[in-house]
Amino acid sequence: MFQGIVQYLDSIKARDPAPRSRWEVLTYPGVWALAFHRVAHWLFEADLFFLARFVNHFSRFLTAIDIHPGAKIGRNFFIDHGFVVIGETAEIGDNVTIYQGATLGGTNPTNGEGGKRHPTIEDEAIISLGAAVLGPITVGKRARIAANAVVTKDVAEGATMVGIPARPLLVEAKEYQKPFMPYGTPCREQFDPATQQLEILKCEVEQLQKRLAELVASQEAANRRTRA
Repeated sequence: MFQGIVQYLDSIKARDPAPRSRWEVLTYPGVWALAFHRVAHWLFEADLFFLARFVNHFSRFLTAIDIHPGAKIGRNFFIDHGFVVIGETAEIGDNVTIYQGATLGGTNPTNGEGGKRHPTIEDEAIISLGAAVLGPITVGKRARIAANAVVTKDVAEGATMVGIPARPLLVEAKEYQKPFMPYGTPCREQFDPATQQLEILKCEVEQLQKRLAELVASQEAANRRTRA
């Protein structure tokens, strides 16, 4: 158990340059929120729902992080800062990082699959600050959700999603996702904001070209039927 805690603290130090020791990491609200959640989830699984909720609300009061007791969370989960909301049927894999103000929200239960109405976040994904991932969708392994993005559809493995509604950048993940990347996207000399805008424009042009090709094909088919 002690070795597991040390490994967890080291995993946070590897993703955050601020702490100078493991003791400092122990002061992080995200660490305490996860610890309280482990207790609340154990109570929830034992059908002790009131006690689970009590632990949940106590944790939220102390940490400003609201994790529903029913949420399933894997190893080395890191919430950087606070004000994060995670819904009841959310499932989070290993080594996932979520930044402040992010939400893993739900949809109307009648629209979910088997009652699931919150997202599944796979291993090593990064949800950046202010992002909202909504509904019973899946965010693939190593995917990056950029700041303030709103994601309502499945995200492919290794994709970087930006905008409202979120759309993928047309940049190969292997080009810049080898090490852990804070906030999910390249910064400063690694990444030019103009390049991001260019990639978004390329995406829009490709969508327009695809739509134009569909219209041309439809018109040609209509002309053939007319001549026949």
